[in-house]
Amino acid sequence: MKNKEFTFEKPLTVKQQAWRCKHPDWISDHFYMGEFIYSAVAVEQGLNNTPPPEAQKAIRNLVRKLLEPLREYADCPMGMHISSGYRSEELNRLVRGVVNSQHMTGEAADIYTFGSCRLLEALQKSRLNFDQAIYYRRREFIHLSLKLTGKNRRQVIIK
Repeated sequence: MKNKEFTFEKPLTVKQQAWRCKHPDWISDHFYMGEFIYSAVAVEQGLNNTPPPEAQKAIRNLVRKLLEPLREYADCPMGMHISSGYRSEELNRLVRGVVNSQHMTGEAADIYTFGSCRLLEALQKSRLNFDQAIYYRRREFIHLSLKLTGKNRRQVIIK
């Protein structure tokens, strides 16, 4: 990681602390399991998008080894936000995801940021391990994946 002075976010309010206590699914300081499970399409269609245990393990791996370190390295003052995380097979079909999407295994997330955070540049400079980084210029988000097992390709694609 690069050398920098650490800045800390404001302490949590009592209300925020109470909410966190009621939602003990935090994976790291900035990401929680609910972000990876939520899908407007799943809600509209009445689908259960709860990941199985192996996918939950992959999500935790993705957060701890890629997303959280990248967030720190990239110094995203307004955070990184998940627009699409885990997808059940049915949800993946409905959103027209690729047949072998890593979203279905919990190994991928689509991320967006606000402000001047340049995730792709930061990822390439960081030397963090990743499988794929697909930057969608028109829609301004980046698909990031990290395999739970096996060799990661460090593949960068710009669409």
